[in-house]
Amino acid sequence: MKKIIVPILFFILSATAGKAQTILPAQYQELVKKLVASLPKNTTVTENNSSTNSTTLIDFAKSMLGIPYRYATSNPKVGFDCSGFVSYVFSNFGFKVPRSSREFSYAGKETSLENAKVGDVLIFTGSNSRIRRIGHVGIVYSIDENGIKFIHASSGKAHQVTITDLEGHYKARFMKIVSIL
Repeated sequence: MKKIIVPILFFILSATAGKAQTILPAQYQELVKKLVASLPKNTTVTENNSSTNSTTLIDFAKSMLGIPYRYATSNPKVGFDCSGFVSYVFSNFGFKVPRSSREFSYAGKETSLENAKVGDVLIFTGSNSRIRRIGHVGIVYSIDENGIKFIHASSGKAHQVTITDLEGHYKARFMKIVSIL
């Protein structure tokens, strides 16, 4: 549905661009208002810094290892929750990304674990893997013959920004992966 709305809106706006002094008929004004209102808010990813590479991003994220977990926070002086950490890291490089873990599902470009790259965002369920609702995010830290490791603000045993293997409990909670870089 969203893929259809944008071209329709673009068509209506471009069709009327040549007649800037003309007012859109009321029926089209109402349609445009409805289309704009139905567009998602704050879920777009903007690449402001095309020179950002995964090494720079991960080095910055790694500098925050050990910062305590703190619910609903995205301040390194106080602590991070999972999405606060991920959004803080990407925002530092000029990317406009969501602040909530659920909204990350609509950000970037979906990819697969087989095509994962360092710097991609892993999206997980909350702590109960049987409830298939997004509740946690982390950034792919490394990929090697032993698998994928990710960096995240954990509310679990570590209760801080930490690096974790994508296996066991987290593998069961995995929902999707998106590429932002």
